[in-house]
Amino acid sequence: MAHASRWILSGAAVVVGLIGTLFIMARGARRKARQERLQQTQILQDEIAAHRLTHAELARAKEVAEAANAAKTRYLVAVSHEIRSPLNAIYGYAQLLEREDAIPPVEAGSVIRRSAEHLTNLVEGLLDISRIESGLLKLRQDVVRLPALLDHVVDMFRMQAAAKGLSLDYKVEGRLPPFVRTDEKRLRQILINLLSNAIKYTDKGGATLTIRYRSQMAQVDVTDTGIGIAPEDLERIFEPFERGSSPDSAMQPGIGLGLAITRVLARILGGEVTVSSEVGRGSSFRLQLLLPEPMAAPTGPPGYDRVTGYSGDRKTILVIDDDPSQLIVVQRLLRPLDFVVFAAASGAEGLALAESCAPDLVLLDIQMPGCSGWEVAAQLRTTFGQSLRIVMVSANAHEYRAGGDGQSHHGAFLSKPVDLDALLDTVGRQLGVDWIASGDGQVGREASQSSGALPPAAEPYLASLRHHVKTGHVRAIETLLTDLEADVPDSAGAVAEMRRHLDDFDLRGLARRLGNGD
Repeated sequence: MAHASRWILSGAAVVVGLIGTLFIMARGARRKARQERLQQTQILQDEIAAHRLTHAELARAKEVAEAANAAKTRYLVAVSHEIRSPLNAIYGYAQLLEREDAIPPVEAGSVIRRSAEHLTNLVEGLLDISRIESGLLKLRQDVVRLPALLDHVVDMFRMQAAAKGLSLDYKVEGRLPPFVRTDEKRLRQILINLLSNAIKYTDKGGATLTIRYRSQMAQVDVTDTGIGIAPEDLERIFEPFERGSSPDSAMQPGIGLGLAITRVLARILGGEVTVSSEVGRGSSFRLQLLLPEPMAAPTGPPGYDRVTGYSGDRKTILVIDDDPSQLIVVQRLLRPLDFVVFAAASGAEGLALAESCAPDLVLLDIQMPGCSGWEVAAQLRTTFGQSLRIVMVSANAHEYRAGGDGQSHHGAFLSKPVDLDALLDTVGRQLGVDWIASGDGQVGREASQSSGALPPAAEPYLASLRHHVKTGHVRAIETLLTDLEADVPDSAGAVAEMRRHLDDFDLRGLARRLGNGD
């Protein structure tokens, strides 16, 4: 009996131990299963979070892509509009001239020239954005006639301001150096962009350009009484393709590159552009820029209004370009100034012509059939040595090389379309000629002898003429000159001189002629 009890107790202990073991094992299995479930749950949660993050990133990428596409669409629409507007003016006036319409040639020429300048500035702006983004923008260190540059830029916008009934003032506070050293093209571009915006966004009142110069630093303020800029847009307007949130700004022509390029160029030149504004009262843009004076002033001729020739031996110029229209333009610009001008339509023809005409200077295009302009320049330099002056004149701005460094075959580089003043300045520097200009004493004496003084009977017309010259009203000037010549026959010589100024669209020269009182 006792033995049976012990056996039963022993069996019970084994059963209890077995049950405990099974319980522990079951508990461990449950714990392990729970941990595995938690791990799986965490993995699933992580995957869900990753999917959500990916979805959010895709959504953001989609928004960025859609915004970029929308910006691209706005940009293409704006560029198309900007191109079509001046093209329409050029196309329309050209057709009128072809039909021998009664439109004055000086008016047609003025509209076509301004439209072409607008297209040029548009293309240059797009190229500058490309160069800046790719790090290929190159700066020049030119000796710049600062007062003449400022006068020219302000005069560019006087007619535009007058057409809108606006005033345009130019103030110099303190001393202004006659020469400074900087990249003339970029400085001109900055000033043009600032003045253009001031006129564009102003409907009443006017704009003022004020310059101060001290300790090699120039401060230029361009203020206007225009629509103003909202505080939240003061930095936004310097972004590419942005013109602020104002509906009035959005309605203005342009593609929104001007201020973006202006700030970048100012910073590249070592300066800065800032703005302050009040909505409805106007804006003020300030350009601060280091413009050091050169150690020695240039020995060349002073600034001129209209070159009529040069003193010294007659010079020969060879123009090599495969564009017939470019050849015609350059020949018509240079031959009246008493240059001997030869033209060639290819590199091979130009090399053969150079052998016979022995030019003093060659104006050379880069992209031509056969051999390029660079190859022609190398052959010209080998044949004629260092005495021959070579200027590259090309529409390929990406191949710009300043030259004149003693290592290049050419001495200077001009970009198409060619500006007459820039071309003459380059030709004068390369050939070392002394220009005879309409403002020089010799020309002035010849003009006074040929045209004579205005008689007293012409006095009643002068006030009206001065007024219309100031406002740029070309047709009114033409009408008054016709009436003056008919009513006062003794004024025929002076009227002919004034008409020459008008035909050349030289309103500054005409203003001086009228300002003499004669």
